Amino acid sequence: MSEKNKLIGKDRREAIINWLEKTNEPLTGSELAKRSGVSRQVIVQDVSLLKAKDKPILSTSQGYLLIKESNNPKKFRRVVAVQHEPNQTKAELDCIVDQGVTVRDVIVEHPVYGELKAIIMVSDRHDVKQFIKKITQKNAPYLLELTDGVHLHTLEAESEAKLEAAYHSLKDKGFIVND
Repeated sequence: MSEKNKLIGKDRREAIINWLEKTNEPLTGSELAKRSGVSRQVIVQDVSLLKAKDKPILSTSQGYLLIKESNNPKKFRRVVAVQHEPNQTKAELDCIVDQGVTVRDVIVEHPVYGELKAIIMVSDRHDVKQFIKKITQKNAPYLLELTDGVHLHTLEAESEAKLEAAYHSLKDKGFIVND
């Protein structure tokens, strides 16, 4: 987009919402910046302003998603407590998504900040691979490194049976924190 076509303020934020409404796939800050002719940092600020106005935008490791609850079939959720080494993250996530379950987030209990939660939204092995790749490329630590590997995941699926299968897969691999 050329300088004369650059979207300004309110028009840009309305465009962001429209673009997010028209897709079920995450849109990266870089993609939104390119479409609107501004920097990625401007998009980050716009998303913060939209969230402050109660727009249901999820910031995930793959990009931004607009929560469209009315279009989603009934989902079941379960929080599981797990523990493992950072190098076991791919195996942990794979054993969950292989059961048809989405990993919505990772949560740790920090001794100073309290609960820290990051939305990751991984649903298949491709998402897992992209998540691991991004962590590696950015040389970013996993949140579990703050808590000796102990963390929580909110799991989401279309049935309780899928959640139960994911739980047992994690337990079989030794990832579940003893109940």
